[in-house]
Amino acid sequence: MQNAFKAALKSGTPQIGLWLGLTSSYSAELLAGAGFDWLLIDGEHAPNNVQTILTQLQAIAPYASQPVVRPSWNDPVQIKQLLDVGAQTLLVPMVQNADEARLAVSATRYPPAGIRGVGSALARASRWNRIPDYLQQANDAMCVLVQIETREALKNLPQILDVEGVDGVFIGPADLSADMGFAGNPQHPDVQAAIEQAIAQIRDAGKAPGILMANEALAKRYLELGALFVAVGVDTTLLARSAEALAARFIEKPVTSVNNNKSVY
Repeated sequence: MQNAFKAALKSGTPQIGLWLGLTSSYSAELLAGAGFDWLLIDGEHAPNNVQTILTQLQAIAPYASQPVVRPSWNDPVQIKQLLDVGAQTLLVPMVQNADEARLAVSATRYPPAGIRGVGSALARASRWNRIPDYLQQANDAMCVLVQIETREALKNLPQILDVEGVDGVFIGPADLSADMGFAGNPQHPDVQAAIEQAIAQIRDAGKAPGILMANEALAKRYLELGALFVAVGVDTTLLARSAEALAARFIEKPVTSVNNNKSVY
């Protein structure tokens, strides 16, 4: 068993990714052929579940792009299900301290190293026990990325970085900027200073720093600073903005505004 994404991070090779929020295996496969190193299947903010994540993993599998799955929470039960359907790399949201980082790692490891339940006979991950010695190999193939998104997490970053089994730390700019009092403004100088300091700390600890940044200049800046896995766009945003731009080129007053007085169904 191999995890190409984990190997790339370990070798220090920057990985460029795209965020997937459309919850569609069809669009996931389309984007898997676009040339990105990794694709993030979002189970936190997109309306995904285990079944939709499974179909996206299956759609991406024939391609070189590596899937990364974000569960909705640092929940060992949910993580167990995601691993069983074939996720090898997880981005665990809202990790605040070393204990929570240890929980995330433990959820990805079979006993005695962790608490992952053994159900390989039912699991796509083991190819239904067709992979020889899956239970002995699986732990080493797991890649755990923890997400820090608050001032508390930044304060506890040195201890989080000491947790064995944490392969990378992802900085969440949207939540971090909100927690710092600059909601909707991750480019605020104070937020940028915190991000740059965190990237340096993560690299100094021998771990892989990561971030999502659609601003191309900032994304390149983070790569120059040593970030190793950087998502540079979001599928929903790419679709919405390109569709709006196309409409605007043909329609004098395109209907793009939302009627805020109408109930959302």
